[in-house]
Amino acid sequence: MSGKLCTIGVLGGMGTYATIHLFRQYAEVFPAEKEWERPRIIIDNRCTMPSRVRAALYGENREQLISEMSDSVRGLVKSGCSRILLDCNTAHLFLPDLMSEVPEAEGKIVNIIEVCADGLRANDERDVFLLASEGTIDSGIYQDVCSARGIRCEVPEKEEYTYLRDCIEAVKRDKYSDAVRAAFAKLIHRGGVCVLGCTELPILYEKYRELCSDVRVYDPMYMALARLRKEFTAG
Repeated sequence: MSGKLCTIGVLGGMGTYATIHLFRQYAEVFPAEKEWERPRIIIDNRCTMPSRVRAALYGENREQLISEMSDSVRGLVKSGCSRILLDCNTAHLFLPDLMSEVPEAEGKIVNIIEVCADGLRANDERDVFLLASEGTIDSGIYQDVCSARGIRCEVPEKEEYTYLRDCIEAVKRDKYSDAVRAAFAKLIHRGGVCVLGCTELPILYEKYRELCSDVRVYDPMYMALARLRKEFTAG
């Protein structure tokens, strides 16, 4: 894709700090001496949407969530976005519903889970440990996508979900503590290769990077942006 034709759309607000982080990553992935050397980016920070995790686990407000996601994606398509990022891993569970509601988005939405798994395979990773929301973990979406590429994906035990929730909520609220630091350190050291399958977790990783020097870490959203840069510069 020629860079001049590329407009990136982002369905954000899931949560807001993760969307801010994505925007900063975008600026890093697309370095430029002049602003117009970057692709245009349009962000819909739709923080009013229902919980993706609760919709996935319990069906709570599922129809409303799909309706609001569809409305935002439709708006991004109408605004001329040629590539669209969902800034929430759990939101990818609703992609089939989204495609049914917004068929014009076909081929435009970048599946960051598949991008991550492709990157893992390219790097010859065979065993990874996934940190993500309980909705993403219990759905098995990462496990299935990785397995299809010959990668074994281990996940936290259910009794560790509380620690995961505490870590994710700390970022959403921008409130950190020693307990959160300790929980994240414990979780990320469960494996030598860790996939940060929730868009809040890379923020914790950057905050506590000194704890993670012995772990190879993969951020699916960063990997998706890197792929878009290859498309952007190909033309």
